[in-house]
Amino acid sequence: MAMAETGTGAGAVSEVTDADFAREVLAAGRPVLVKFTADWCPPCRQIAPVLAEIAREEADRLKVVRLDVDRNPLTAQRYGVLSMPTLMVFRDGEPVHSSVGARAKRRLLEDLAGALD
Repeated sequence: MAMAETGTGAGAVSEVTDADFAREVLAAGRPVLVKFTADWCPPCRQIAPVLAEIAREEADRLKVVRLDVDRNPLTAQRYGVLSMPTLMVFRDGEPVHSSVGARAKRRLLEDLAGALD
């Protein structure tokens, strides 16, 4: 796991797996931003600190998690994830927003605004 994504408590970017995806993401009581990632993906590493900042700043209304597609292929296949990083927002157990590729923080927040309201 990248250093920028470690941590505990509110605002940490935690890792989810095929085994706990339903509980941690689909059954969450608030929107969840899932970063579908892979260790070999340079843009995934590039966006990691941005997502860590967003996780801290938006902790009261957004949960941010990462899922390694190489170690958890079932969830990636279920949601048609083919490119890394794919960022997907889930609300009430359903995907409501999806984007592919690294983005600047301001652009990412603009992209997420509709999914968080």
